[in-house]
Amino acid sequence: MDRLIDLLPQLWEATLETLYVATAALILGGLGGLVLGMALYASRPGSLFPNRVVFGILNVIVNTFRPIPFIILLAAVQPLARGVGIPGIGVPFAIFAITIASLFAISRIVEQNLLTVRPGVIEAARAAGASRSRILFRLIPREALGPLALGYTFVVVALVDMTAMAGAVAAGGLGEFAINYGFKQFNPWVTWAAVLVIVVIVQAVQFLGNRLARRILRR
Repeated sequence: MDRLIDLLPQLWEATLETLYVATAALILGGLGGLVLGMALYASRPGSLFPNRVVFGILNVIVNTFRPIPFIILLAAVQPLARGVGIPGIGVPFAIFAITIASLFAISRIVEQNLLTVRPGVIEAARAAGASRSRILFRLIPREALGPLALGYTFVVVALVDMTAMAGAVAAGGLGEFAINYGFKQFNPWVTWAAVLVIVVIVQAVQFLGNRLARRILRR
């Protein structure tokens, strides 16, 4: 317990690193996944801009990368990271790897949530003279905003989990803190302190996400 007290500054720093990595990956992967997810939705057969070739290519790409376990993806993208000037360890690498992993996961979540928009809403907009582009970029995201809020909440929780796993390759955050000061030094107090902080972060994110989704759905 005394060792944990001595490590409180490092625990605070690791917590900030976890939040920073998760936020940066959410912004980068969230935007990229949103664009890719909307492209999947728009190009699927029977949608606004149906294109079997484009949809097939995007679908194969997403289905190729999305199932890869993150711990394996960490090792797989290290050469790619070094190739673009990012070291294979540390916070920048964690952001790079988590962004790649989250991009494909988010794209599928976005596509599935956009599919929840009722066809009648789209047909009514088309009958009123709205263009397909206007429907895709304005109407559909607004109609699917509640499910999207819940989907992105799930993503943030997953990103926090990924930052912890990234600690296995010295990528900073609470994961590296728990491994270096807890697991390797046989100190369960330190390990469980990191676990507790992660649980608090996840609970806070889930609470805020659920509350936001409820407010959107009640409009």
